[in-house]
Amino acid sequence: MAEAGTTILNGHRETGHDRVRPLPSVLIATRHGESVANVEFRLAEQTGALTVPITSRDADIPLSMHGQAQAQALGRWWAALPPADRPRALWCSPYVRTAETARIALAQASGLGAVPVGLQVRYDERLRDRELGVLEMLTRAAIDRDHPAEAARRRRMGELYYRPPGGESWLDVALRVRSVLRDLAEEEADRPVLVVAHDCTVLMLRHILDRLGEEQLLALEPVGNCSTSVWRADGGRLRPYSWNAVDHLG
Repeated sequence: MAEAGTTILNGHRETGHDRVRPLPSVLIATRHGESVANVEFRLAEQTGALTVPITSRDADIPLSMHGQAQAQALGRWWAALPPADRPRALWCSPYVRTAETARIALAQASGLGAVPVGLQVRYDERLRDRELGVLEMLTRAAIDRDHPAEAARRRRMGELYYRPPGGESWLDVALRVRSVLRDLAEEEADRPVLVVAHDCTVLMLRHILDRLGEEQLLALEPVGNCSTSVWRADGGRLRPYSWNAVDHLG
């Protein structure tokens, strides 16, 4: 039970002062570079298409050529950071598009002499993308046609709470992001860390670390491919420094 005079939001207790706990010195989160699915679904959205020419699992979708270039730009940005902010730990979703982004960015940064060549990538399934269950790989037009009841329920409930059959809501993703944050904080204490994940995963980091409610989350612009969001340890918390920055992509 919370003590008198305290409040709890998004699993955090506010008491006027935060307990000192192990934290990374800097946490940087990025969404993977543009994938071939991003390209195809963007085109489908523009044309109202019912299908996209993708037959692989969501986990196996690779980067587009443009996405590879974005990952290279991310690596150059990484190399240009001040030495104290330059990540020496890399946590990554195991999906192909995130793994490719991490590999390309790391190769670029290490090629510029800013990061050790042998830096290990830690793959963690808790950083995977939101699972959409029966709606996976369906266009908006196909969902409206073939699953009208689900489309209506999604609009009524909103993305934070809507869970498609066999899939996850944003808050389901937040549960596993909380779990990985606890491990990351303990294992990477006082070190700068880079997390390569997905749009929903990065958004749930914002939800948890910045203690945002539903209205605030829904007002945010979409998380950009290879954008960078930065938090710094301060007073027992990771506090926001920048969000969804894309200047480094030109």
